[in-house]
Amino acid sequence: MLKIILLAVAVLVGGLLAYAATRPDSFRVERTASIQAPPERVFPFIDDFRSWPAWSPWEKKDPAMKRTLGATTRGPGATYAWDGDKNVGKGSMEIAESVEPSRVRLRLDFERPFEAHNRVEFRLEPRGGATHVSWAMEGPMPFISKLMSVFMDFDRMIGADFEAGLAALKAAAEKPN
Repeated sequence: MLKIILLAVAVLVGGLLAYAATRPDSFRVERTASIQAPPERVFPFIDDFRSWPAWSPWEKKDPAMKRTLGATTRGPGATYAWDGDKNVGKGSMEIAESVEPSRVRLRLDFERPFEAHNRVEFRLEPRGGATHVSWAMEGPMPFISKLMSVFMDFDRMIGADFEAGLAALKAAAEKPN
């Protein structure tokens, strides 16, 4: 009887590992929002790391998080590092490209809770008197991430943070000067 149980467990674990191996090798999460302000008003909130506390969803998840801004805080080469609790982990980001007022691309590196190296892009498009903002993150899915994705929906988990961040960005950018 014990042999049958162990064999069944081995088959289930093997099946789970085989299924995880079939998951995609990369991921992409994207959310959008319409902000009632011109791109020139919205862009500085994204392009300058000193402005991120006004809208970043992770700032609210761990107010005690340690933040380190680089010598340059806006535009290409600007850096921001953080070290926080289990809700935000530890990592850094650098602005890789900045095209005012339409696009900001970041390199995003996590050390904790697990190592990851992703790319982030914000696109701003004028639409009438508003700005259509898209926030996307993409990166590789190593096997451990594939296995985790069997049990967790990364799009929903990360997407919820993006939605909260875009709502806060909207509130900040639409606030009268």
